[in-house]
Amino acid sequence: MITTRQARAGDAQAMCDVLNPIIREGSTTAHRSEFDVKRMRATHIDAPRLIRTTLAFDGHDLLGFQLLEWADPDNDGPEALPDDWAVIASFVRSGLQGRGLGQVLWRDTLLAAKRANVRAIDASIRTDNEPGLAYYAKLGFRDYSSIIGMVLSDGTVVDKTRKRFDIA
Repeated sequence: MITTRQARAGDAQAMCDVLNPIIREGSTTAHRSEFDVKRMRATHIDAPRLIRTTLAFDGHDLLGFQLLEWADPDNDGPEALPDDWAVIASFVRSGLQGRGLGQVLWRDTLLAAKRANVRAIDASIRTDNEPGLAYYAKLGFRDYSSIIGMVLSDGTVVDKTRKRFDIA
């Protein structure tokens, strides 16, 4: 049985164990460097703009997680968003995609967004991440913009499709 809960400080290593293999694989995330416990806590558990990071478990095994945080008000670059928007990121353990975990995570994330009075959620996805694009489309996110030639932290250049979900 799949259960969910909000991330806690002690979850950071298990979250690294989910995300780092995805980063090493390289094709479904814009993250280019692996996370350690300190960085995971700072960005996904204790982040100042964090609304919620939801974890999905099968027993004690972490299967995936989904982050929702307020848009960065200091971002004036190509990914700048209005102040009442949030951004989402989803990560499911390699080999477990397509089994409904994303739907389970989304239920908690959407509820958190509504409670926080988020107006819209942005999902900016690499155009070569076909599973990610399909996942967010299935949730009801719709294309609204694109970023061509975005340079990632390691110098890799990617294009991104920007999808939005408007909170009713």
